[in-house]
Amino acid sequence: MRRRKNHAVFLDRDGVIIEDVHYLRHSDQLKIIPGAASAIKKLRKAGLKIVVVSNQSAVARGFITRGALEAVHRRLKSKLRAQGGAWDAIYYCPHHPQAGRRVKCDCRKPGIGMLRAAARKFKLDLEQSYLIGDTTTDMRTARNAGCKGVLVKTGKSGRDGTYKANPDATCRNLAQAASWVIKKDKMF
Repeated sequence: MRRRKNHAVFLDRDGVIIEDVHYLRHSDQLKIIPGAASAIKKLRKAGLKIVVVSNQSAVARGFITRGALEAVHRRLKSKLRAQGGAWDAIYYCPHHPQAGRRVKCDCRKPGIGMLRAAARKFKLDLEQSYLIGDTTTDMRTARNAGCKGVLVKTGKSGRDGTYKANPDATCRNLAQAASWVIKKDKMF
């Protein structure tokens, strides 16, 4: 299959790829959700870019340093590769409007700064891309960016209630979401 350079699947990290442990502080806490690595592999094989986008207010709150967070991401990348999955890029927002230096930014979801940065880097068409997440904030981010939003029932399962969620699809997990995305993407 030809590689589409203008489509991507944006993946939230906690509750989608790894188990949500509420403020992950160390790489020893990493537990990949069963089937997540093979789902990522399947999406890449279908020709889609994989971009992880994650709010990481634990940095602003002082629970983890940027260096420690980047070590967590290196370990996660290594663990995913060992299981056949890999991402093209990872973006995170270390800010929080009420914690630390109280930074208001456009990268914190539901802002779309992380998605725009990836779109510039990879020349992505956001309207032909997908965002898979476990929160209503993820679904609002998808809407704000013009992406198709897929809510997974792992992690918070959309129970955060921050926004009214209107996903394009609701799936049990990343594996089922990957199948939905691939089927939907073939229609375009």
